[in-house]
Formats: sequence, C-alpha cells, structure tokens
Amino acid sequence: MAGKKKRVEFRISAPGAETVLLSGSFNGWSENTDVMKKDQTGTWKKVKMLPQGRYEYKFIVDGTWALDPNCPDTACNQYGTRNNIIEI
Repeated sequence: MAGKKKRVEFRISAPGAETVLLSGSFNGWSENTDVMKKDQTGTWKKVKMLPQGRYEYKFIVDGTWALDPNCPDTACNQYGTRNNIIEI
C-alpha cells in the first residue's frame, strides 16, 4: 500500500463566498494553487490525490484563513492559530 495515493475530498459550506482556496502542507501552503469549485448548494469542493501521511491544512475564504468546521482534529501552528489535521 506504500506509495499509493488516496482520493481525498475537501469541502466547506460558504454560499456567500466569491473564492475559496485549499492550502496546506501538501501544496507548500500555496495561496493560489488549489482553487475550489462551488456547487449549487454553496458547498465548495476540491479533490486531492494524496499519499499516506499526516497533513495540516486550512481554507482561504475570500482572503481570510478559515478552519474546516467538519474536521475536529487541529494543531497549533507557528502563528499562534490552529490548522486542521488529516491523516491518510
């Protein structure tokens, strides 16, 4: 199983948002790489293929960093705030 990538769907409900991005340790905390797409219900989604491991991430909703309300696992970061954690 080592080396295999798993399909992971990230999602956040933000019906009034203009743009939502996914940023995390899997993309170098990029603020422009992983643009999410909004569906008709106002839920933004992004699918990533990720190898096994532990990743930290956040969403950027209209320029503001936001935690994933559907993910209870968090860790402190170097800025004194929190990041979500996902283990694959």
